[in-house]
Amino acid sequence: GSSGGARSQQGGFDPSGFGGFSGGFSSQGFEGFDLNDIFSDLFSGGRGRKSSSQARRGRDISVNIRITFREAVFGSEQKFSITKISSCEICSGTGAKPGSKQSACVDCKGQGHINEVVQSFLGTMTQSRECRKCGGMGHIPEERCAHCKDEGVLRREAPITLKIPAGIENGETVRLAGGGEAIKNGASGDLYATISVEPHTVFKRERENLVMNLKVKLTDAALGALYPLETLDGQIMLTIPKGVSSGDILRVKGKGVPVDQKHRGDILIKVEVKTPGKLSSKGERLFKELRDEGV
Repeated sequence: GSSGGARSQQGGFDPSGFGGFSGGFSSQGFEGFDLNDIFSDLFSGGRGRKSSSQARRGRDISVNIRITFREAVFGSEQKFSITKISSCEICSGTGAKPGSKQSACVDCKGQGHINEVVQSFLGTMTQSRECRKCGGMGHIPEERCAHCKDEGVLRREAPITLKIPAGIENGETVRLAGGGEAIKNGASGDLYATISVEPHTVFKRERENLVMNLKVKLTDAALGALYPLETLDGQIMLTIPKGVSSGDILRVKGKGVPVDQKHRGDILIKVEVKTPGKLSSKGERLFKELRDEGV
């Protein structure tokens, strides 16, 4: 789908090059004519008009969504409502009373566009424009929708379901095609959601890895131990190896952020060995014995 960027419709010929052309003739008498439009029609065989779906597009909408750390890691589905210009639910955006017959537009004779003869410095030319009466559709309903007053759209609260991909980063944007504002006889704009991720109490994120600090008792660091660790997947028992030091990194494989359907990052645990503050007389005696042993 288009994101609103203009595209050239003229193949190899760019009529914008004529925009600054001012040599040798007076432009008096040609007010109201856009030279680019004239050249566009001339070099496209008089078929300068775009289809109604290309020409008409509703406005894009930007919203901010706050999600949890866990939702950012594993992905989620966010459901919310916003008030926006939406397609009429009664007539499905046609502007016609349901079941009403459609008649050919008398202004454009069912063509959806009107050819106008214009005078230019190149002589007499035929220029095509969208029919204002039928909005380029070529037909109009015999009975109009009473709910939207023939507008096809109206301002109302609309439900939105937004899929958040796994591994999304704070500040990234998710695009929902067609989630923007509707427009009669045209395509809806898009919705752009900027994601704000709530910080976690334990983990910080570094790309596909989850990083945390862990305080380990001095005796456990020396002798080794098992520590319960709460991961995003549930509790595991973490092995503290014998002789671990402050600053060492312990790794739990495959419990980090999903990279794809089969692979995940790791949990990286930075060890901080806690030195006891106050010691009992027995504890002090034991530490002295360790020191005497050269520990």
